Amino acid sequence: MPMPTSEYPPRSPLGERAKALAPLADRHGAYADEQGHLHPELVDALHEHGIFGMWVPQALGGSECTPVESLDVIEQLAYGDPSAGWVVMAASLSTGTAGCYLGDGAAAELFSGDRFPVIAGQGTRPGNAVTVDGGYLLSGAWSFASGLKHGTHIHSLGIIQETGEPRIFVTPIEQATLIDNWDVMGLRGTGSIDYTMSDVFVPEEFTHFAVTEEPKRGGNLYHVGIIGFAEMCHSGWAMGVGRRLLDELAQLSQERVGRAGGNATSDSFTESFGAAEGTYRAARAFVYEQWTAATEALARGEHLSDKQHTLIRLALTHVTRSLNEVANFVYLSGGTHALRRGTLQRLMRDVHAGTQHVTVSPPVVQRCGSKLAGLSDGTRWQFLDLVPA
Repeated sequence: MPMPTSEYPPRSPLGERAKALAPLADRHGAYADEQGHLHPELVDALHEHGIFGMWVPQALGGSECTPVESLDVIEQLAYGDPSAGWVVMAASLSTGTAGCYLGDGAAAELFSGDRFPVIAGQGTRPGNAVTVDGGYLLSGAWSFASGLKHGTHIHSLGIIQETGEPRIFVTPIEQATLIDNWDVMGLRGTGSIDYTMSDVFVPEEFTHFAVTEEPKRGGNLYHVGIIGFAEMCHSGWAMGVGRRLLDELAQLSQERVGRAGGNATSDSFTESFGAAEGTYRAARAFVYEQWTAATEALARGEHLSDKQHTLIRLALTHVTRSLNEVANFVYLSGGTHALRRGTLQRLMRDVHAGTQHVTVSPPVVQRCGSKLAGLSDGTRWQFLDLVPA
């Protein structure tokens, strides 16, 4: 069957380009799933259309998209193929934050070529860094480096041994040992492999404080910090995949294919389909509600409030849980068509991989509930945890 078309119109010029690339991502979705990386034709197109520059500061030639525009870009690409949307969101985060937070010399070196660099890596399980003259010696083992097979550089979290300070380190990909071990159920096309480094020298200007919200270049967008970009990433991804699942099932029903087609005249099925649409649309509206408010606050030059950070995290976890609920309904309604190799089966596997991400883990929801119930006064968010204010 041809790919259905999402009902949501693009919100920016980059969103229009992302929507135009969604059919190409769909066409190469099976290739990515089988080979463990995106198709070269798609990667070239992503570069050609400037998609990896979504969060690169305009001063460096990037788009510096607002949060609402950013959600749209990721949603459009994830609708075409979840792995493509995932790679773009992960690499765009690392590439964009390098552009705004690293030193001037690092930014000039990284962003001087004909293409934007593709910086991938891992920012949750830290390595160890030892201070030396002019920089640091970085060592460690990292996992889940989504998009690294398309990368030019690596973004890694490390803890300074002498001070305990968390910093992000950006290194050429050649300085790491890559471990091709991405043998997983879903999101296979992301190539989220492991890597190691041992005593790699990283100049000071190729590092930055991990939880900074103060850019060296670019506008107020960068006040969201790395975690804000991560929350945009995963929210947009969940919205794109959820819409695709429901549209696929609707198309099967309309064309009277398999169990979905047989259910087309069933009141039980149509009631459940309506409920699934409500679940999805309500969760999507919650995400856009919070990020619209955040976009407006950033435009006024503000940093996001503690309550905004809480509700943004809650919106992300809620849309991801809603996606899981929708996916299970679509799978059961799709019958053996969803069981066999094909788009629905791949989407289902990708959903169950995406729900394992640390940003949507149960402890995050617990902390959101504690904040909203007034049980965590005197605390603030630091990444995904609450710390004394």
